[in-house]
Amino acid sequence: MAAGPPTPLVSFVPTPIGNLGDITLRAVETLREADFIACEDTRHSRRLLNHFEISKPLLSLHDHNEDRRIPELLEKARGGARIAVVSDAGSPCLSDPGHRFLRACIAHEIPYTVLPGPSAITTAVVASGLPPHPFTFAGFLAVKKGKRRRELAAALESGHTHVFFESPHRLVSTLELLSEINPQCRVCITRELTKKFENIYGGGPAELLEVFTAKPPKGEVTLLIHS
Repeated sequence: MAAGPPTPLVSFVPTPIGNLGDITLRAVETLREADFIACEDTRHSRRLLNHFEISKPLLSLHDHNEDRRIPELLEKARGGARIAVVSDAGSPCLSDPGHRFLRACIAHEIPYTVLPGPSAITTAVVASGLPPHPFTFAGFLAVKKGKRRRELAAALESGHTHVFFESPHRLVSTLELLSEINPQCRVCITRELTKKFENIYGGGPAELLEVFTAKPPKGEVTLLIHS
């Protein structure tokens, strides 16, 4: 009789992007069964775990220490420890820590699994009403204005719906750029998805520029554009 797949030692676990009720039963079970939880911010994750009455040793895993932390995590996994990897919100590896560790698991043949779950990316694509396929997720827009302009221009030329994470402090500047590059393009801005004050704004760049110039945005912002 053929052997089944090896039991995963490392699980990449999505966590709620706002509403705690969005966590999956499987995610809660995986976190409860883990020997260690690697998380982007231990204080942030501790609050989530306390809500679900989960008490586990936490290890920080973020952009600044991921390379240094990987050998320790691999050693624990080789010893049979079950490790759950979470980011502050949404799916690990997508503009969040975890990708380098996942690549290390592949390279060192450590069994791993990735759980489905909450993601601001797919939630925003559906909520926007823009064409859902093809869509391209491009992470955070560049801080420097010239590079940001080039990224936006290339996105609009592609014909795809493009999804970006953007700082609320730069959103007005980005809408100004879109108004210059293609004033007829379609824009959707989602703010605080799944949270109490969730907002979804759609329209042209000039229209939305007027909205956010009058009332600067706060919180988590996702920007979607389509030519």
